[in-house]
Amino acid sequence: MKKNVIRTAGVCMALALLLEPVTAEAGSTVSIKDITQQAGVTNVLLASMTTEEYIAKAQQAEGSLWGYTNLGIANVDNNLNVRETPDESGKLAGKMPKNSACEVLSTENNWAHIKSGEVEGYVSMDYLITGVEAKLKAMEIAAVVAVVNADALRIRTGPSLESEVLTQVLNGTELDYVETIDGWHKVLVDDEEAYVAAEYADVVETLDTAVTLTELLYGQGVSDVRVDLVEYAKQFLGNPYVWGGTSLTKGADCSGFVLSVFKNYGISLSHSSRAQANEGTKISMDEAKPGDLIFYGNGSGTINHVAIYIGGGQVIHASSPRSGIKISKHNYRTPVKVVRVIKD
Repeated sequence: MKKNVIRTAGVCMALALLLEPVTAEAGSTVSIKDITQQAGVTNVLLASMTTEEYIAKAQQAEGSLWGYTNLGIANVDNNLNVRETPDESGKLAGKMPKNSACEVLSTENNWAHIKSGEVEGYVSMDYLITGVEAKLKAMEIAAVVAVVNADALRIRTGPSLESEVLTQVLNGTELDYVETIDGWHKVLVDDEEAYVAAEYADVVETLDTAVTLTELLYGQGVSDVRVDLVEYAKQFLGNPYVWGGTSLTKGADCSGFVLSVFKNYGISLSHSSRAQANEGTKISMDEAKPGDLIFYGNGSGTINHVAIYIGGGQVIHASSPRSGIKISKHNYRTPVKVVRVIKD
């Protein structure tokens, strides 16, 4: 029977240059783990696939670097600490959520100097996937988003100019992409389906990046409990969104996430964003401090989403089944109300 030879030359940067050619019967099963171990690369994929499938995977990965030259992926259950210096006692510079990406600038003594989004620092290589494995992993986790390319773009409830305006979003906002229908992109705004005119949003593949640590300074109007609450909420970045859920690890919806975070600090809230909006003191956005709640609504102003303000113009919230718990700009959609429930 004819032999198929998996050769390394030209099979793309994503599969790194395997050291020796590997042969297998056409249609037979080849273990990628065995192949990569032979090349000194381990834990790429534990699943087996036929030779043809392996070659197809390699060709698909060719050139797929998502804007990175030396890609790294955070291999953690929750968040990977990014430190200002390459040691465990180094000050935190940011956090890389599970499966987020970075540019690996250099490596030394089991530490990688990385840049991810606005964060630059050092991470332990024990928790970072690089090389072949990172590129194959990225192929599995890259999200398709619609990136807004116009100012104050109106998001509508249907694919027409006559449809109700759900909210407005800013230039650069990333929306979870579903499909394109007759010149309109169907997207998710948190957990609601909506539409944007295709000419005002570009559909691209993207990888998550690190999040900065909000600078919360004691003695400048931010109490200890607010600092602690925000850092506590950030522990659950990347965890799943589940409609009706209240679990910070297994899944929560927007109000369930807020309810459970505040419950940890002895503050009882309803499991409804609309109800939560009436369970504190209304304030202006200019007065907002980390730990205050920001509410969002539909086109008529009816509240249907809630997030926790974390300072620096950002919020943390349980967004949608696709995005899970994430950090966004506080005005990623138009806020309709800001409420303070922490009494300090």
